[in-house]
Amino acid sequence: MAGLLATEFTRADVPELAAQALRLELDLTPKPGLVDRNNSGSHQDMDHRLFLNSIAAITPWFAVFAAAGKNHAQRPAREQLRLLRPMGIACEQAMFTATGGVNTHKGGIFSLGLLSFAAGRLQGQGRTVSADALCREVSEMCRGLVARELAARPQAITAGEKQFRQYGLTGARGEAEQGFATVRQAVLPFWYQEQGERRLHNALLRLMAANRDSNLVSRGGIDGLQYVQTYAAKLLAKGWDSEALRQMDKALIARRLSPGGSADLLAVAWVLAGV
Repeated sequence: MAGLLATEFTRADVPELAAQALRLELDLTPKPGLVDRNNSGSHQDMDHRLFLNSIAAITPWFAVFAAAGKNHAQRPAREQLRLLRPMGIACEQAMFTATGGVNTHKGGIFSLGLLSFAAGRLQGQGRTVSADALCREVSEMCRGLVARELAARPQAITAGEKQFRQYGLTGARGEAEQGFATVRQAVLPFWYQEQGERRLHNALLRLMAANRDSNLVSRGGIDGLQYVQTYAAKLLAKGWDSEALRQMDKALIARRLSPGGSADLLAVAWVLAGV
């Protein structure tokens, strides 16, 4: 990771950036409540090595997603999710095989898979691959996703549906349908204020302060979400160092809180800042 962060990264294609993003997010340490080089955060069923196995299984698929997006570039945006889903499911199965059934990166596969597919689609149409273009394309591809998959059923069955009904949380689907608005508003305008790992830590804190992370609600209810948002906002306001992050890590582990949704969006931020 030091080599990637020592200087400003060079422009790269989206599948390569997605692969970088997963490794950078994993290695960022300390990372409150999350798996990093020091510990397993609030997780008892996963560790750094398991994440490395998962990343090795996942990363070849990003080029597959991009190639599919390019091959189907002339088809309407509303048809793209139907084309992408079987590949996304196959990628998830590769992850589960590598991890022995542990869900390490399902959210990352969804978000980074969409970005890779969208990049191929833009290239297939002869359009420039930029952060704005990627976000617009993902938003168009996912138009109506929240309504179809979270709001449509008369009774909430899945955890995502229950959180949507109770708190209005839309999770990864909502982020995608909104073109990763949380990343664009809370992170990218401040990206170049810092460098190296401090840039990534600041971005993660900004995401934890702004993101309505469904992972936190699953583990700690709405109180758990508010606790993490408030904690992160305070660190950003008063300044922080590595010791402050370690103390936050201990606090989140004690409460079994894991801001996994914000970790996924940090990877998205790396991709969008790199195109």
